[in-house]
Amino acid sequence: MLRLKKEIDFYGHRKIYYAISIGLMALALVCALIFGVKVDIQFTGGTIATYSYEGDLDFAAVENTAAEVTGFTVTSDSSQSVSGNASQIALSIGTVDGMTVDMESELTSRLETDFADNNLQYVSIDSVAASMGRDFLLKCLVAVLAAFVLMVVYVAIRFRRIGGWSAGVTGVIALIHDTLIVFSVFIIFRLPIDDNFMAVILFILGYSINDTIVIFDRIRENEKLYGRSLDYPQLVNKSISQTFTRTLNTSLSTLLAMVSVCVFAVVFGVNSILSFAFPMVAGLISGFYSSVCLSGTIWAWWKSSRSSRGRKTAKTAKAK
Repeated sequence: MLRLKKEIDFYGHRKIYYAISIGLMALALVCALIFGVKVDIQFTGGTIATYSYEGDLDFAAVENTAAEVTGFTVTSDSSQSVSGNASQIALSIGTVDGMTVDMESELTSRLETDFADNNLQYVSIDSVAASMGRDFLLKCLVAVLAAFVLMVVYVAIRFRRIGGWSAGVTGVIALIHDTLIVFSVFIIFRLPIDDNFMAVILFILGYSINDTIVIFDRIRENEKLYGRSLDYPQLVNKSISQTFTRTLNTSLSTLLAMVSVCVFAVVFGVNSILSFAFPMVAGLISGFYSSVCLSGTIWAWWKSSRSSRGRKTAKTAKAK
């Protein structure tokens, strides 16, 4: 287990932490403006056609054939059947109102004929209307917003001794940072925004706030123990240093598990798992980083700036 033997000046290096975070989010914004944001048909509407196959299938050729038959943009993804005995390809077809029965039949017939050597066979075709996709996206965004609000209220009530609302707001600022970092990963690595994105976001929100609560809990204990003998930056540096080992070890254990899942997904070519596990790895790293480097230092800056003189000034005046 890793142990931190000395106190680190997290507050003194806060500008470096803020610059790193802003730089990463600026990079994502540039990528979004240049390359655009890929949104899955779960949110935009469209059709997913799934087929089983054998051997080595030319995915690009399948996409081109499907696009020729349907006249729509087609992307593909690989997966395994539930039984694990057959490989499958899922074609995402960017229709607005779904495909007609005749078009589905024509597509299946053409693919089974052109890729008979791979024994390509029909499994299922599911369509999502554009209106349903928008409703699904709206519900997901409402769930994320509700999570933010509930976390602010919870942290504010639990840590009212150290200025509950300031702790709640700074904790949520760190969560917004984590959300943007996960979004950045999807943008930079050209992953489609889908239900995996929402699942990762909601998981990271719960995971990251847990680390932040541990740090604020130690700040509250040290506030009670040391009183005004420490100013806000000193209080935060001591509290983060004391909880650093616990936070790091917990994050590493979870991170190693998710890295193992990523390796498994790459080796076996399960892209649907990789599109969840890889952003999770980035989210776990961001959650550790925001809890340790951002939430506490922002809180200390907030409290110091709102204090009429600041703790250190008050302490000096009392000594005189």
